[in-house]
Amino acid sequence: MASTQELKDVIKDTLDNRGVLGQIKARIRAEVFNALDDQSETKPPLSNENMIINELIREYLEFNRYKYTSSVLVSESGQPKEPLDRDFLAKELNVKQDRHSQSVDFSSSKG
Repeated sequence: MASTQELKDVIKDTLDNRGVLGQIKARIRAEVFNALDDQSETKPPLSNENMIINELIREYLEFNRYKYTSSVLVSESGQPKEPLDRDFLAKELNVKQDRHSQSVDFSSSKG
């Protein structure tokens, strides 16, 4: 019969191999951050430049499915909860979108 430690090791390895362990750890970190976040603390005003930079970082995080990291970024930075419009971002950054870049859907990437 397997010992308790061996059972723990097998469960940990299984969760790690499925990619679930990292998600669980990220979720716990996000929840701890939310519990400790002092809502009464005023955040400094978010400049337009920082808002655009944060939005690019959020797109990267969501594209790679780092949703808990993204939620902490939004909460901590004061970034609007709703993502900025991609056409607005492209215009602000003077980026010309082509057929390929317009078809990238960040909400359902990396399946």
